[in-house]
Amino acid sequence: MKVLSVASEIYPLIKTGGLADVAGALPLAMRHHGVEMRSLIPGYPAVMAKVGKTKKVATIPSLFGVKATILFVVHEGLELYVLDAPAFFQRDGGPYTDALGKDHPDNWKRFAALSLAAAEIAAGLIPAWKPDLVHAHDWQAGLVPAYMRYGRAPETPSVITVHNIAFQGQFSSAIFPELALPPQAFSVDGIEYYGDVGFLKGGLQMAYAITTVSPTYAREIHQGEFGMGLEGLIRARASHVSGIVNGIDTAVWDPLTDPMLPQPFSAKQLAKRAASREAVMRHFGLDGDGPIFCVISRLTWQKGMDLMAEVAGDIVAQGGMLAVLGSGDRALEGGLVQASYYHRGRIGVHVGYDEPLSHVMQAGCDAILIPSRFEPCGLTQLYALRYGCVPVVARTGGLADTVIDGNEAALAAGVATGFQFSNISADGLRQTLARVFDVWHQPDTWRQLQKNGMKSDVSWDKSGAAYAALYARLVSKGN
Repeated sequence: MKVLSVASEIYPLIKTGGLADVAGALPLAMRHHGVEMRSLIPGYPAVMAKVGKTKKVATIPSLFGVKATILFVVHEGLELYVLDAPAFFQRDGGPYTDALGKDHPDNWKRFAALSLAAAEIAAGLIPAWKPDLVHAHDWQAGLVPAYMRYGRAPETPSVITVHNIAFQGQFSSAIFPELALPPQAFSVDGIEYYGDVGFLKGGLQMAYAITTVSPTYAREIHQGEFGMGLEGLIRARASHVSGIVNGIDTAVWDPLTDPMLPQPFSAKQLAKRAASREAVMRHFGLDGDGPIFCVISRLTWQKGMDLMAEVAGDIVAQGGMLAVLGSGDRALEGGLVQASYYHRGRIGVHVGYDEPLSHVMQAGCDAILIPSRFEPCGLTQLYALRYGCVPVVARTGGLADTVIDGNEAALAAGVATGFQFSNISADGLRQTLARVFDVWHQPDTWRQLQKNGMKSDVSWDKSGAAYAALYARLVSKGN
């Protein structure tokens, strides 16, 4: 089976968040299930610089007035189609923003171009490789099912995965005449969304199937609290919605072979985590022998970072330390930096992102705080489980699906892998931290928590099989 994956970022070429990790890991996982997956990605400067020699496989003379070529390359095992359209993608800054951090004003056209190119590939633009199914990711690829349905490849099935329904790609209706879609597409049954154009809405409306990145999140987005205005559409298409929890690339995230760690270790060698612990303490200027809690996150309201900041002093008061790696809301960044000055030696903050440091933190910290108000899946807790860093998570989305709460019964049965809290507030987090400290002072129980987490199956094996089954079902119906 041939499947075209369409994503705006992919690890290890370009990454701003978990979407890139999933887009990079899924194609490799699908090989074990008889699926040949190729990925279409934009030709950003970072991508073009890394892929090296490519092969031109197709030309689009006018992609919204811009000449574009499709390049093929195999990079670190990934089979990639790169959309080389310099007018859209050869720009300073990140994938979505300029050098000053502001959204590119023509993001609608840039990602409509990506979507239209994907639909052309689905229709046979590259004769030697015509996909049986197209898998679109998030709003940036949300128009792929629309372009396919409205003439490019109406019989080819499509899947759209919602990584975070809060990001929807909503733009003024004034852009519609430039989208190369028929007039009937601007309707409630098409891409019209509260009088605007909705990229994600269009994908959810017209894809053959909708997946989210965890079963719990698939249920949550039926509700107004989580559906972000799209819950009515999700409920209307409920029979087409399913949740498949993400996995991680266990070759990249393996504490026994990770080259970023000062010393490798396994579940049988937990004492060797000490080298990473020392590295964390040096980097963040920490001094103490209590548990080190870490945060590796965007510093935003969604991630519950205001709650984490509110309890930072409580962690210190109980003998713990806190190491924070992330960026986001400037007020939160400033508040945490100020707390690090006030609690010098007990709280350390690194504003920004550092991939090698994140590996060392997972390997050297004792627990990771993830108090998200909503979390479609989350990958950080999966990395933590793999590295013996005990997750302390809000009971929402994929966090609820992947961490077994260390309540009395689960601890007694020896199956717990972390801690959950359902009252997503500072008080709820404080109460859970009290449980965490209580278990921390029981070394044998704590080590069992770590070992349980490290034994958890966080790979793509089960999830890959679920995607393969979904693809096969859709292709079978299409035929």
